[in-house]
Amino acid sequence: MITFFNDSHQAHAPEFEFFRGERVPCFETPARAEYVKARLTARGHTLRTPQTDSCAVLAKVHAARYLSFLENAWRDWTALEPGNDQRQPFPSVWPVRTLRSDREPVNFIARLGLYSMDNGSPLAAGTWLAAKAGADAAASAAHLLAAGGSSGRAVFCCSRPPGHHAGSDFMGGYCFLNNAAVAAQALRDAGAGRVAVLDVDYHHGNGTQSIFYDRADVLFVSLHGDPLTEYPFYLGHADETGAGAGAGFNLNLPLPAGCTAARWFEALEQACLRIGASGSDALVVSLGLDTFADDPISTFALRTSDFSRLGERLGALGLPTVFVLEGGYAKAALGTNAVNVIESFEGS
Repeated sequence: MITFFNDSHQAHAPEFEFFRGERVPCFETPARAEYVKARLTARGHTLRTPQTDSCAVLAKVHAARYLSFLENAWRDWTALEPGNDQRQPFPSVWPVRTLRSDREPVNFIARLGLYSMDNGSPLAAGTWLAAKAGADAAASAAHLLAAGGSSGRAVFCCSRPPGHHAGSDFMGGYCFLNNAAVAAQALRDAGAGRVAVLDVDYHHGNGTQSIFYDRADVLFVSLHGDPLTEYPFYLGHADETGAGAGAGFNLNLPLPAGCTAARWFEALEQACLRIGASGSDALVVSLGLDTFADDPISTFALRTSDFSRLGERLGALGLPTVFVLEGGYAKAALGTNAVNVIESFEGS
């Protein structure tokens, strides 16, 4: 399977994050993509550098002022005072209920809070470069798939940081630009009448849901840890089914912590049946691999062989497909699990 990969992802390498009240090394690191790249290369997959500039699509997916903030955030941070280039900025205030979000503050930390859903997305000098490269990969994959020819019926984006928690005007959960939304929008722009987005990450793709929630041209389906107990907590419930024109075009399948592989595949079957009945012309898969039993921050029970089964079932849908790498923090197993999905998809 053709894979888009860009070494620019390594530019986003924050040193630490806060997890359960402690300062810890980041779970989301450059090593994640490098493990996948190594496995892809060993298996003979073709790696390409993204060629499509995603700016036009990003403007349809994200708010202009958010994009401007994110592109200039590190420059603005380091200009505040000497030594900031050696410090990671974190938000400390957020515009929650009764507070205004329509006015952009001048203060940098206040702006960072305005555009953050949590303090779990540490910025680094190369964050914009890496995130933009991921969006370019998603747009490139969509354009290649829409063009047909030698691309086959699927393309994989081996990119990081992930994207599915990023909404129209906010970052969160290690995510800055929503690559799955970029791929879906690019497919629509290329002529797909309807696109389905399937999110199989352990954590609900709240950003993707919010971007398409009132649209009937993009179906969003997600199976994930129950938000009553699992991040992102405030979205991902079964009663969220879409609004306005998008009513009925959002399907959430929350699952309890510790969910078995058997129960997970029952939910996957429900998701696939909904996608198959949707009349979609293309599929985008938010390929989170943190459903793996040994993942350090998740609690589902999938094993390496289960990812082959996942690929086979997605292949049976028969849709042109863009795979976008999302979460997955058992780094050493990440490459094998990712390749199992895409090779089984091709084999189906």
